[in-house]
Amino acid sequence: MTPADIRHQFEVQRQASRAQPDVPLMVRRERLLRLSKLLQENGPVLAAAVQADFGMRSPRVTEVADLLMLHSQLRHTLRHLARWSRPQKVRTPLMLQPAQAWIERQPLGVVGVIAPWNYPVQLALGPVIAALASGNRVMLKPSELTPHTSAQLALLVAQFFSPDEFCVVQGDAAVAALVASLPFDHLFFTGSTAIGRKVALAAAANLTPTTLELGGKSPCIIDADCDLHEAALKIAHGKLLNAGQTCIAPDYVLLPRGSEAAFAEAYRAAVARLFPYFEGNPDYAAVINARHLARLRTMLQQAQTLGAEVHVLEPVPGSPPPPPQSIGDGVGRQMPPVLVFGATQAMQLMQEEIFGPVLPVLAYERPDDVIAHINAGPRPLALYWFGRSEAGRNAVLRGTVSGGVTLNDTLLHVAHDNLPFGGVGDSGWGAYHGEQGFLRFCHQKSVLAQARWSLGSLLYPPYGARFDQVLAWLKRFG
Repeated sequence: MTPADIRHQFEVQRQASRAQPDVPLMVRRERLLRLSKLLQENGPVLAAAVQADFGMRSPRVTEVADLLMLHSQLRHTLRHLARWSRPQKVRTPLMLQPAQAWIERQPLGVVGVIAPWNYPVQLALGPVIAALASGNRVMLKPSELTPHTSAQLALLVAQFFSPDEFCVVQGDAAVAALVASLPFDHLFFTGSTAIGRKVALAAAANLTPTTLELGGKSPCIIDADCDLHEAALKIAHGKLLNAGQTCIAPDYVLLPRGSEAAFAEAYRAAVARLFPYFEGNPDYAAVINARHLARLRTMLQQAQTLGAEVHVLEPVPGSPPPPPQSIGDGVGRQMPPVLVFGATQAMQLMQEEIFGPVLPVLAYERPDDVIAHINAGPRPLALYWFGRSEAGRNAVLRGTVSGGVTLNDTLLHVAHDNLPFGGVGDSGWGAYHGEQGFLRFCHQKSVLAQARWSLGSLLYPPYGARFDQVLAWLKRFG
């Protein structure tokens, strides 16, 4: 699509939204059912497209991390949509009685979604579910780094939806910048903090409200009474799912000084259990492209130069040899997991979100040092805590601010449909999933229906003794 085509498509959706400001519940349900049918009938096709984009990522990873999440969100939304859509009655204060008041939840109009590459189906269609549920028209711009998936989404969406309901535009970063500049009624972006700033600036020119789902350095805290082997397994799973290319992946570990060697041993055992070998293992995703792989290697080289200990994990002896390159061009980008000890704030891997299978391990002396360390940096998208102490858990929960938290596991808060998902500060703003996602794409319109007579008329001028009496009474009882 040319820039003119994209602008025309936006205008088609805008005119359709203005012609139908109130979208009936039946229509919204039917659109969600169509999206559900699209996924049910084409899940394997989409998983194959993701595999083609990564070069090595098992369709089963896409099934569990993309498609299963979307099916759950659709079921939850369809189950609760009627209740979410109803006008919400509110109590009327005494001075306005006997008026009635309520809040109507209306579609905003046209929603733009700019999606990332790491979970190219889930993070594209998750916001779309919420936007369609609220009755909006949607324009989706998927990532240019996953061209097979983007093309497949465009083809399927065009088969199941009319362009004035839901459309997909493809293209590079220039197209994404164009989309961000359109005067949407709401713009939803998932990606890096650096690009999120650019998106927010572009949207601000149109006073377009935004939801920014960004990233950051999500800490994983190990308390002194923690079972290291159990924690290491869950941390390894959270870190190495999609080869660490997950916005809420544990970015680094904080553990009591003196337990570094025990954790390293437990982590190695956990990785060997999950991924006996790396190169050629379809369960172990490739780094998305050569540029991202080079960035990770540069981080490690700099850390080593500055004195960090870099431990590259080896496959289990006797693991299968790597398959021929024809299996997928991502075999050469399946980066082995790495542990880094002695990392400092001077190192790039402690300044930027890692987004790869590299895990720095930092030691702390006192629990208070953990809270101080986290609060010294930007607020993270996720935080993980492992231990048995209720006091220790509560100290971390009360002493830190993060987008979300999972206790004694990783990642799972994002899969709970009743929990809002979003960041805070540098990790983003706004939340979606469940009812919070529905409300994110609604305008909550206040309505007051006045009765033929109300107490408010007693406050009309001319002012005098009666006014003073009524005002005093309202101040006391109203």
